[in-house]
Amino acid sequence: MTVKIIKCNREDLQILQEISIETFNDTFKDQNSPENMKAYLERAFNPKQLEEELSNISSEIFFIYFNEELAGYLKVNMNDAQSEKMGDESFEIERIYIKNKFQKHGLGKYLLNKAMEIAMEHNKKKIWLGVWEKNKNAIAFYKKMGFVQTGAHSFYMGDEEQIDFIMTKTINFRL
Repeated sequence: MTVKIIKCNREDLQILQEISIETFNDTFKDQNSPENMKAYLERAFNPKQLEEELSNISSEIFFIYFNEELAGYLKVNMNDAQSEKMGDESFEIERIYIKNKFQKHGLGKYLLNKAMEIAMEHNKKKIWLGVWEKNKNAIAFYKKMGFVQTGAHSFYMGDEEQIDFIMTKTINFRL
């Protein structure tokens, strides 16, 4: 098994859009109305929105490949790019999306470790993320990786308000 993590850039916009829609849709379509899914996907993953994300110097996106095949991606945010005001010492994992056929291969852990590595390079003290309260598998994974629930915030899927748990982990720097 070979795993590669490669930084995404503007030339990858179409691929990023395709994998974003595929992974989000596959993960959440059964728990949401088709109208709300369509509205969210069009807002969150349109080319203009993704171009802005790729251009933001406080955000980074990385593709993960499993045996040379694109399997998923990671999006992280710092400073003002964070989706919640958590301060300059915090670092956000906004997305860890893995295609269904590549789940249960440990790829989420690779991406989480990549996020931790970047956070440490930038001397961040906390890493945090939002996860839908009904996404039990993701919550269990993050708990296993040392995250604890520290709050909650609203997430809008089309016109439906949903609750995301905010989960946080303190970064331990080894000397």
